[in-house]
Amino acid sequence: MSPATNTTDRVQKLRALMQSPEYNVTAFVIPSEDAHQSEYVAECDERRAYISGFTGSAGLAVVSLESAALFTDGRYFLQASQQLDSNWTLMKSGLPEVPTWQEYLVKNLPAGSRIGIDPLVFTATDAKKLETDLAKVGSSLIPTANLVDLVWEGRPARPASKLKILSTKTTGRTHTEKIQQLRRDLEKKSVAGFVVSGLDEIAWLFNLRGSDVHCNPVFFSYAVVTPSYVNLYLQEKSVSQEARDHLGSDVVIKPYETIFDDLRAISSTLQANKQKFLLGSRTNLAMAVALGKDNVVEARSPVTDAKAIKNETELEGMRQCHLRDSAALINFFAWLEEQLANGTGLDEADAAERLEQFRAEQAGFVGLSFDTISSTGPNGAIIHYKPEKPSAARINPDLVYLCDSGGQYIDGTTDVTRTLHFGTPTAHEKRCFTRVLQGHISIDTAVFPDGTSGYLLDILARRALWSDGLDFRHGTGHGVGAFLNVHEGPHGCGTRIAYNDIPLVPGMTLTNEPGYYEDGKFGIRIENIMLVRKVDTPNNFGGRGYYGFEHVTLVPMQIKLIDRSLLTHLEVEWINAYHAECLEKVSPFLAKDSPGLKWLQREAVSI
Repeated sequence: MSPATNTTDRVQKLRALMQSPEYNVTAFVIPSEDAHQSEYVAECDERRAYISGFTGSAGLAVVSLESAALFTDGRYFLQASQQLDSNWTLMKSGLPEVPTWQEYLVKNLPAGSRIGIDPLVFTATDAKKLETDLAKVGSSLIPTANLVDLVWEGRPARPASKLKILSTKTTGRTHTEKIQQLRRDLEKKSVAGFVVSGLDEIAWLFNLRGSDVHCNPVFFSYAVVTPSYVNLYLQEKSVSQEARDHLGSDVVIKPYETIFDDLRAISSTLQANKQKFLLGSRTNLAMAVALGKDNVVEARSPVTDAKAIKNETELEGMRQCHLRDSAALINFFAWLEEQLANGTGLDEADAAERLEQFRAEQAGFVGLSFDTISSTGPNGAIIHYKPEKPSAARINPDLVYLCDSGGQYIDGTTDVTRTLHFGTPTAHEKRCFTRVLQGHISIDTAVFPDGTSGYLLDILARRALWSDGLDFRHGTGHGVGAFLNVHEGPHGCGTRIAYNDIPLVPGMTLTNEPGYYEDGKFGIRIENIMLVRKVDTPNNFGGRGYYGFEHVTLVPMQIKLIDRSLLTHLEVEWINAYHAECLEKVSPFLAKDSPGLKWLQREAVSI
């Protein structure tokens, strides 16, 4: 993890620009997202990280003429406290007495303030609500150019990777079939067309992948879909003849930068015909302005919903890539244990690099799905820790080791966390680990009626922890793409009330990752990917139908970290059955007499 950056010069230059007659704003707001509202962004769009020095994936910065504040959630409290310099105040979102960033703009800045934003990186929905709140104190929202871009010396160029075409052997449906389904959805909504702005949505819709964003197989693009035409806006360097042939004559390829000119042209037609265009609720404000705010309807993207429910081909791809990925992780743990036993001096970054090499040996491997979290002792308490040379700590076999990692494969995406101890864990560490494991088992074995959301299931992951007065400050689960982004909505499992709007249905993927973290000491997390499936129950109250989960991650839980005295009989049965499944299904992917196979045979036993 990178240390604190001296941001004095950057902040001073930004304030000078804010005070210039051309902009004249009291404050400038810098979110993490790009023009596509991506969670993970290309280097050229890491504006919040550049201005603040905080490199976590989630957060928002507000720079006023007098102060600078960084808002982030509980996953990043510790990391942000270490990366922010004295120019910044850390606002720990969600804690009592800590305002939201919107409240901060209204209550902490002078009445009548002019709040600058880049309309490309703000959603129309957020901007509308913020305008209303600011008006109560006489303040106003001022769309401007992105002022961080103007002071960013050496800003990287926008990447333009060559497009990769996916076969229906891995997607299960052609892009033509997906577009036909989208058009049927648009007809039901009585709209004239739809702007697709999410990068993963476009990649999924057209059965294409790229590498413009680190660890995310996406490419910079927009799309417009109507009953009569489809426009796909791409960077010229990305397009090959193979891609043109794949898309066919029904998809018109246009330059990436021309989308806004086309939307302005569409605007006049919509107004004349008294029609509406659909914009996803995460579409940027600049698009809503180009189309005309009175000409649009905002709703959750139908592509997001369709993408979240995997077809049988995609589900089988997830099963198969997880078998290979589990084998890679088992080989890594066996290797790491041997290196530490031999006294080899390994740091966290060395381990992360070796794990990537083990994954690269597996069929269909494309790259990592996120930067590996390889953390020893206190670094494990930094929930999204990234080991970097030369600051990476040497792995201490007498401390808890947490490894959260994943791979991108041609047939799916993986995300798995295991917590290990290579020495003798304390009774407290074992008790904490076991409470986390009990929460993991409770989610894995849940059976629930149709209409149930991840918001309602979240308590299952925390119940055992709560019994000891413990908890964790992150979600219990998120959706995962099929050879796409490792974080995928709209569903999830956690305390965010928005998750209650999205019931879990068969075909969805969901991680199961409760944890516990003690700052300065250790971190514990156990994570599998699961598929939502139908479950046969003895009864069917209300005729609703009942669902459950199928786990596809198959890596043993370390027995030496389990306090068996805390477990129920059913929890013991689950661990024994899970270990038997790991042994049966992953052994064929490990070389005979290999360290990995021997490690699996030793660890995947009954307790």
